[in-house]
Amino acid sequence: MYRKLHVHQLAFEDFVLPFGGKLRSDNRWVILAKQIPWAVVDTAYAQQFSQEDMGSPAKSSRLALGALILQERLGVTDRELVEQIAETPYLQYFLGLMAYQNEAPFHHSLLTTFRKRFTHDSLGTINEALARLIADAQPPTDDRTHEQVGEEKEGEAPPPKGQLLLDATCVPAAIKYPTDLHLLNDAREKTEALIDHMHACRTTPKKKPRTYRQNARRAYLRVAKARKPKRQKLRQGVGQQLRYLRRNLSTIAAMAHEGLLGTLPSKRYRQLLVMQELYRQQLWMYTHRCHRIAHRLVSLSQPHVRPIVRGKAGTPVEFGAKLSVSLVDGVSFVDRISWDAYNESLDLVQQIDAFRRRFGHDPTSVHVDQIYRTRENRRYCDSRGIRLSGPPLGRPLAITAATAEQVQHDKQQAYDEAIARIAIEGKLGQGKRRFGLGRLMAKLARTSETMIQVSFLVMNLEHLLTRVVFAWLFSWWQGWRCTWNGLLAQRGTMQVDFRDRRACGVEARVARMVLLAA
Repeated sequence: MYRKLHVHQLAFEDFVLPFGGKLRSDNRWVILAKQIPWAVVDTAYAQQFSQEDMGSPAKSSRLALGALILQERLGVTDRELVEQIAETPYLQYFLGLMAYQNEAPFHHSLLTTFRKRFTHDSLGTINEALARLIADAQPPTDDRTHEQVGEEKEGEAPPPKGQLLLDATCVPAAIKYPTDLHLLNDAREKTEALIDHMHACRTTPKKKPRTYRQNARRAYLRVAKARKPKRQKLRQGVGQQLRYLRRNLSTIAAMAHEGLLGTLPSKRYRQLLVMQELYRQQLWMYTHRCHRIAHRLVSLSQPHVRPIVRGKAGTPVEFGAKLSVSLVDGVSFVDRISWDAYNESLDLVQQIDAFRRRFGHDPTSVHVDQIYRTRENRRYCDSRGIRLSGPPLGRPLAITAATAEQVQHDKQQAYDEAIARIAIEGKLGQGKRRFGLGRLMAKLARTSETMIQVSFLVMNLEHLLTRVVFAWLFSWWQGWRCTWNGLLAQRGTMQVDFRDRRACGVEARVARMVLLAA
């Protein structure tokens, strides 16, 4: 059950502090709370709950999503987040509480539930609503009036406008670097624990099956502790662990015929299914003397993780989720999340369609790297009147007196397009260095996708908060400029010369820096 509460923003003057005083209106959490579309959040959050008044009511949408935003922005663990919320009134105001309280509003274990309740689609809807707020806050880039813009929207084919930046990246999961020997050893140890558990649940006394775990452990350490084991020694160690694992799985199958399989908890039963699939894959690769197979398992605790070949220096292969990301005016969107490797050039058409759905028109240009510049994508962009960044197909023009100007223009255009594409590389770097995209700590596939979406949502909130601060500084500078021009007009001076330090002083130089930054 979910009780839909009011989503209107509580004024910071009305937040009750039992120890006296008031919240500051210029605090970052107060400003950020006013920018989030909480009504859209509540609508997307309430759709998954039953409308019947049965059961205990769930926590509010603002409390659930606000806690995830706080954790991502502060970069703390679940337990540390709850402690900081109990200590800070600004964080409690951000979560929608009416008054300060000494106790935490929820237990740290509820954060896992919050991650499960927000899906990839619901967070995408919230992110698009936030993008519309940012787009509406931007001033028009040309001299058209709002009536003219409305007439264009009513037409069939509005002209292209804006730039679309596309790229793909991988979000590494928090797993140990997988090798065949280590995976088989972990699976062997887990099957031994399953045999011990099933034997302890027997009602009739019977001799415990032998597992030879000490011999298997010594065989594993002989190879694992070697500094640079040779290929034949590695293959021998993998073969030994495969035979020990096969013996344990056969023992578990025999015990299952006795009805002992039902004694396993659901978590251990899922582990058993994963280990059976791991044995099948490793046996096939061992028999065929190769190291490649479809849907290869690289983790027993996170079987959804797959190897993603990136081909970059230092990390040629990453293990995690692959993303297709688009960037428009500093606002990022996650268009696709997949745990299997794919060719990101196939997403270009869908990402352009998503741009048209969000903003009502096609982009003027699409800035991508070389893998997107296929013939199919070039034909699609040409048919829509969209310029695809990069040099055209065919031989470059020979430099002659007639083509020198055109060659120079093409070089300058390619340079400008490459400079414009730096923004999306910086956005992905910000997510991996500042936020949680550098190492995904969630364990489930669903919660991992939620944390990926929350990371991009927080980056968009940071972008929106920056715009609000610059807008405030620009309005302050406008007021200061009017006052300064009025004073100079009384003295017979018509305008302010920012280059004259003696006439303007320190305040004029500060205002000039604010104007350039805005």
